[in-house]
Amino acid sequence: MPRENSFSDSEGRSLTPDPEEEAFPVSPVASPANYTHVKVENTNQPSNLERIKTQSRRSLHSKLSKGNPASPTATAQQRPSRWAHLPPKEKFRAAVRTLMSMNRGTSMLLAGGGRVGAEPGVDPRRPAVDAAYRHIREDNCGIEIVDYSAVRSTTRTMKNAEFIDFMNTPTTDGLPPREPWVKVRWINIGGMDWEVIKAVSIRYNLHPLALEDVFHGHSQNRSKADYYTKHLFLRVLCHELVDDASQNGTTDHTQVTNTLRSASPEPMGDDIEAEESDELKDSELTQSGSPNFGSLKRRRLGGYPLLPTSRVDVKPVYRGNQTKMGTNLAKLISNESAIRAARTERKQDEAEIHALKKGSRVNVNVSPMFFFLLRDGTVISIRPTPSLAFAAPIAFRLKSRDTVLRKSADPSLLLHALLDLVVDKAVQVIDEYHVKIHKYERDILLRPKMDTVRQLHILSGDLILHKRTLDPIKTLVYGLRRYDVDRCAALVDTSDPANQGVKIVGFMSHKSKIYLADVFDHMEYILTSLDMFAGIAENLINYTFNVASYEMNEVMRRLTIATIIFLPLTVLTGYFGMNFESMWSVQKNSDFFFWKIAIPIMILVIPIALMGDLKKLWHYMQKKTATRKAVKDL
Repeated sequence: MPRENSFSDSEGRSLTPDPEEEAFPVSPVASPANYTHVKVENTNQPSNLERIKTQSRRSLHSKLSKGNPASPTATAQQRPSRWAHLPPKEKFRAAVRTLMSMNRGTSMLLAGGGRVGAEPGVDPRRPAVDAAYRHIREDNCGIEIVDYSAVRSTTRTMKNAEFIDFMNTPTTDGLPPREPWVKVRWINIGGMDWEVIKAVSIRYNLHPLALEDVFHGHSQNRSKADYYTKHLFLRVLCHELVDDASQNGTTDHTQVTNTLRSASPEPMGDDIEAEESDELKDSELTQSGSPNFGSLKRRRLGGYPLLPTSRVDVKPVYRGNQTKMGTNLAKLISNESAIRAARTERKQDEAEIHALKKGSRVNVNVSPMFFFLLRDGTVISIRPTPSLAFAAPIAFRLKSRDTVLRKSADPSLLLHALLDLVVDKAVQVIDEYHVKIHKYERDILLRPKMDTVRQLHILSGDLILHKRTLDPIKTLVYGLRRYDVDRCAALVDTSDPANQGVKIVGFMSHKSKIYLADVFDHMEYILTSLDMFAGIAENLINYTFNVASYEMNEVMRRLTIATIIFLPLTVLTGYFGMNFESMWSVQKNSDFFFWKIAIPIMILVIPIALMGDLKKLWHYMQKKTATRKAVKDL
């Protein structure tokens, strides 16, 4: 569960306790998951609960100021009673909410604002989890419910509120309403909305660890299959080609989320940070280093509200020789600001790299997709994007009676169809890379350029990243085919006598395992193609540099030959160009004497200097003659 540090209820009331509220005796009774606030029916005067709400939002600095009746120096008789006119039920609820707020805030401050080591799992039935995740909103989720059997098929498209009401419809078996003829129900959800996922997870009793994988982790975590008692959970990375116009809003290899498993279970995304203030103003801290709560705005640190819970949290902290270090709250804010700055810097670097690579790569959207396969024939698929276009081919196949998917009415075969769709999308990506590789190979063989080498370098890096994200899908498919029954058997507690002789049944049917073999073959083709393309790209890069090096060697060779040829002439020219008064070689001879000396020297020096090249030329002529003779003898 997340760190319990929410300080406001669903209606925005402040849950930060006042000094007199801390001394109020409260029974340790947990509040229900979806508690409601009962309004005080008093039309003559304002509600005391509203006065508590207003006064609790006042500056704590003003409460501690001199002359304030609520200050620590005031006696209990001087303090006005705020709960005197509240009904007993409302007093109890307000006290419970206050106690919950104190416990959550204290746990956050004691942990220094960190979430490392939190309890794993996301249980939507807990009020603290609901308060921490309710900011995850998607008003226009795409929700489609397909009920089908071998003879009939119905499709319903719902909005968020309609789907939540459908999930909350009471039935005898505890599941949503379902016609008797329905063999398989497919709930396809597009978009991440907490209320929608909460409703379906409570209704179908989805495991908290599976929900944690839905809301947490990097966007490109490994694809995997988790077996639970009630359902099978799959997390699969989908690779889909996108055009340049829609690439700005997609997730590629350079973009990762900010939620880590070590910080579990921090709510996904930073959308809430865009709606609230990113940084505290310097003016919100007084010169003494303590926060000025009169101007301190409510803000979230990774999705959690931040307010002090007692006077201890705003006392200065000293170290060493009474060196003032600020308050616990100021230190917490400072640490979180440093984390935000590092996160912003990392995003800037990723944006710069993405801009440099733009136009030289295959635009691929890599996004996770989640599948739940239940024993009652229900398949739930969740995708972060609110569009249902990705799974539209499967919905179209379910409307036709002559398809294997409809005739079999097998939920595991529906799961196979979704996995096959993911793999087919990946095959399209591989085909696009094949086209790119052929284009670059033609350019390199025609005329090597450094710009082509740059594009090959970017493509080679993307291929390595795709290999990392696609390889686990092959392992996942193999595990579903080979170890499905074994993993289901591991869920049965054999030490319990009631489980003795229980027949182990896997989630995947025999027919679906046969069809998964084709998916496995496609994944084998994808991975071998990635290795081949990466090898070709590396060879083309090496070929380009080898050609450049060879051309440089040829240039140097020509310069060397020219230098050897003209070296004797240069030496003799320097000799005959000397200005001596008595020089018989110049004064008593013509220029013919110069050539009589230069030509023999050149004839002697050039063969000696080019002896190695002359030998290579002789061997080449011998081989050429031998090959021509062999051809004539045929």
